[in-house]
Amino acid sequence: MDGDVAVGVKRGSEELTIYSSSPTSMTANGSDTKKQRLDESPPSRVLHIRKLPNEVSETEVIALGLPFGKVTNILMLKGKNQAFLELGTEEAAITMVNYYTTVTPQVRNTPVFIQYSNHKELKTDSALNQRAQAVLQAVSAVQDGSSPSSDPGVLDLAPPPSPVLRIIIDNMFYPVTLDVLQQIFSKFGTVMKIITFTKNNQFQALLQFSDPVNAQQAKLSLDGQNIYNSCCTLRIDFSKLVNLNVKYNNDKSRDYTRPDLPTGDGESANKDHSLLGTPSGALASYSSGGGYSNSLSLSQGGGAISPLSAAAAAAAAAGRVALSGSGVSGVLLASNLNEEMVTPQSIFTLFGVYGDVQRVKILYNKKDSALIQLSDGNQAQLAMSHLNGQKVFGKVMRVTLSKHQTVALPREGLDDQLLTKDFSGSPLHRFKKPGSKNFQNIFPPSSTLHLSNVRDGVGEDDLRLLFSNSGGTVKAFKFFQDRKMALIQMTSAEEAIQTLMELHNYDMGGNHHLKVSFSKSTI
Repeated sequence: MDGDVAVGVKRGSEELTIYSSSPTSMTANGSDTKKQRLDESPPSRVLHIRKLPNEVSETEVIALGLPFGKVTNILMLKGKNQAFLELGTEEAAITMVNYYTTVTPQVRNTPVFIQYSNHKELKTDSALNQRAQAVLQAVSAVQDGSSPSSDPGVLDLAPPPSPVLRIIIDNMFYPVTLDVLQQIFSKFGTVMKIITFTKNNQFQALLQFSDPVNAQQAKLSLDGQNIYNSCCTLRIDFSKLVNLNVKYNNDKSRDYTRPDLPTGDGESANKDHSLLGTPSGALASYSSGGGYSNSLSLSQGGGAISPLSAAAAAAAAAGRVALSGSGVSGVLLASNLNEEMVTPQSIFTLFGVYGDVQRVKILYNKKDSALIQLSDGNQAQLAMSHLNGQKVFGKVMRVTLSKHQTVALPREGLDDQLLTKDFSGSPLHRFKKPGSKNFQNIFPPSSTLHLSNVRDGVGEDDLRLLFSNSGGTVKAFKFFQDRKMALIQMTSAEEAIQTLMELHNYDMGGNHHLKVSFSKSTI
């Protein structure tokens, strides 16, 4: 066994009190009651992990540290629901603590607490914990690219048989696109090829790394993790295949080593179960380091891998994925609307933040309700998940899926109250252009709005006045460096919704129309 890897249990119980009651450790996360006392400890490559769930495995604890660097030691205190993890360098430990300061680490959907230990290294008796020794040695071998010498039966960590992983997505409440998989798995190595398909009514994928060691690291870290909060669980096994044969670069398959492959448009389905992902032309914005790359990591709050925030399902809009044969219609029913204030145009603008609205019909006999038809069922689900329960013009709006498949247009001359409008040819659709940056900037309603396409010469005072005149109070404002974009903060999400409906596409003169969307930022 390598000299820099040691595992086991502490020799004396008296040493445990140093960790469990230490007033000099720095908590990396959350609302722990001890946080006030734990704030002056200097960084250490040994981390103290507390409040672990019962029966947690060594593998799960190691997985917390694996994305940040080499794990050189582990100590499990199962009776105390605690563990100690030693990383190869202090820098790796600092990166891990800093990350988990903003993202609550989760093990088995339970928040855990990570802090610097007041010991600089773990001195353990490896003879007392054979399982931990085998686990860590196997992981170390994977990280070093060599074959583990421990008994592979201990943890099923035999030398990786293949660079190809078979991925099954359980509880797929949100669509998962090919590009999202590429971003998640590329954290562990170069992803060369992906093929997606549906089998037994489940979305599955085959994903090929350049090196089997990378595949093993990804499997170790990601198997059983959720992509989005409490859903889209990854089930990962090695495939019996050692090489994937990809014929087309499109929404269902991709060979990142062969950008010259045809899209095979005829193959790319309009079946309910198909993964209609981002067209291959949009690939560069993801693979070149754009897209979601910086925001994908392990154990985001709620047990999710990915803090895509609301862009969690933005990928859904980007990918236009049909949920395994669910055949969800693209029509929503919005009810409890303020009938004195809403119009087809204002509904189009608000719902258009989450999808391309084709038609809006305010119901003739129930004018506090409206049918909204979007491009597909995924955009409809995205809009419903973000807008249901939001306060609009003083009333809490309810949004549900409609049983209607389309919104019918009235016969000519019969809609004298102008309650129905066809927006299918609107130039204001945000998601019409493949690979548009709008796909990456879908966020829930918030008090902060993002403004773009600001005309030259328009200053902060002009924009503050414009938004104040729309019935809101501007709390804060900030221009971006080029002054073509800005953030503006209203007093509430309700005010922001109202001003967005009124001012998105506002004509600022000189053929400049203001673009307004919700922001994840605060000022």
